[in-house]
Amino acid sequence: MEQEYEYVLSMQNITKIYKDGFVANKNIDFSVRKGDIHGLVGENGAGKSTLMKVLFGQEPPETGKIFFKGQEVSIGSPLAALKLGIGMVHQHFMLVPSLTVAENMVFGMEPTKGGIFNYKEAVRLTEEVARKYGLPIDPNMKIRDLYVGQKQRVEILKMLLRNVEVLILDEPTAVLTPQETEELFVQLVKLKEQGYTIIFISHKLNEIKQICDRLTVLRDGCSIQTVDVDSVTEQDISQMMVGRNAVNSIVKTPPKPGNVKLRVERLNYFNSFGKQVLKNVSFRVRSGEILGVAGIEGNGQREISEMISGIDSIQSGEILVNGDSVKGKSVREIREMGVAHISEDRMTYGAAAEASIEQNLISDRFYKKEYQHGQILNKKVIQSRAKELIQSFTIKCDGGEAPVKTLSGGNIQKVVAAREFSQAPHHVMVANQPTRGIDVGASELIREKLIALRDAGSAVLLISADMGELREVSDSLIVLCNGRIVAYFETLDQLSENELGEYMLGLKEQTPEEIARCCK
Repeated sequence: MEQEYEYVLSMQNITKIYKDGFVANKNIDFSVRKGDIHGLVGENGAGKSTLMKVLFGQEPPETGKIFFKGQEVSIGSPLAALKLGIGMVHQHFMLVPSLTVAENMVFGMEPTKGGIFNYKEAVRLTEEVARKYGLPIDPNMKIRDLYVGQKQRVEILKMLLRNVEVLILDEPTAVLTPQETEELFVQLVKLKEQGYTIIFISHKLNEIKQICDRLTVLRDGCSIQTVDVDSVTEQDISQMMVGRNAVNSIVKTPPKPGNVKLRVERLNYFNSFGKQVLKNVSFRVRSGEILGVAGIEGNGQREISEMISGIDSIQSGEILVNGDSVKGKSVREIREMGVAHISEDRMTYGAAAEASIEQNLISDRFYKKEYQHGQILNKKVIQSRAKELIQSFTIKCDGGEAPVKTLSGGNIQKVVAAREFSQAPHHVMVANQPTRGIDVGASELIREKLIALRDAGSAVLLISADMGELREVSDSLIVLCNGRIVAYFETLDQLSENELGEYMLGLKEQTPEEIARCCK
């Protein structure tokens, strides 16, 4: 008979200190009941990711104990966590795009026959676990051909195939449509009913309220409170997270569109697999306007942003900034034209992890005369400017000389935003997922900065997977599906998130005449 225990999982007095002396977790207590969906919330830098890395064996704690099913355990690696029955689905999926679903499912535990990989058995195992949990998926499809929601389903099934009992989900709805989110929640409730325990990390407080039984709030590396979700409001959770109410609507005056600053004409793009990602895409963004771009991830949003900013080359079509083509120009030349870019991948194109905050903040302008002192950089000017931006964007750090890699994800995003918003001249801002994976306070700041940029006369192209953000911040909106613009909304007053999701999923499409209005 199994020993009785109050909590399936209990972390006691967990302290984690990084090599640079940063204390990420301070004597945290965190306990989860069997069969609960337990929310974990907090601002960026609050210690959520570090705590889960400790639990999943990715980071060793300085002090503290972990109990699983009533027994003290030592978790020295993710493999050890999986063997115990603790699995994690990361925000950025750990899948190989060129392999099939079945191949990804058994990665690291490949079945063999006669000493070679038994693909037929991999397919059987995939079909069996998918049928058992009511999560159908085609085992023979390549990962690169799946929708985001399907990729996430593969990640969850991977964990279930490895017989986990506790499932950690890190920002699981960050890139899902409302319909896909609802489908995920149905799946999670089914798993809960079958006795699984789920730790649900999210910055979306409405989702925490909808799906979770209990929640734990972290702030500044400390555990603030664990409460029953039914006993608190979204405002209460926000207050616990940041010490103030950050659940506010953005104050935005009506737009005053002027001249066209950015024009995209007949853009086509084929990816490295030969698949056409963009199909004859055309639109324009005017000064004093925020044009939102909605679409399930993988429908050409990234390619559009990277071609505008010069990271990728234009294969077919034209992109004009203030009437001048960007074709053939370098990233620096395009920046000199007044184009700023917040990349969806902050650690590949947005920031240099090993460089200091100061270096990242001036990395696009260090060559300019004002930052030079003879043949060397003017450190005094750089430090002064960096200090201003750190204060203006409330970047939590130990000073401008600290390496960017020591910051939380949200504070790294603030460094990127601070650099891009302060670029001069500033005619066009391409903001791709500017608030993904960051807390309500940081999101509020960046959204307000986007609106301020619009009001100062810039043209803003906002690409986001957050339906609420698009509807709240955008003045007008285009929807991408299968690489084409399928809808254009000149105003968003009457547009619901569900209707927007229908266009994103290809269930609805406007007439060519309605769509063509986004080019006028």
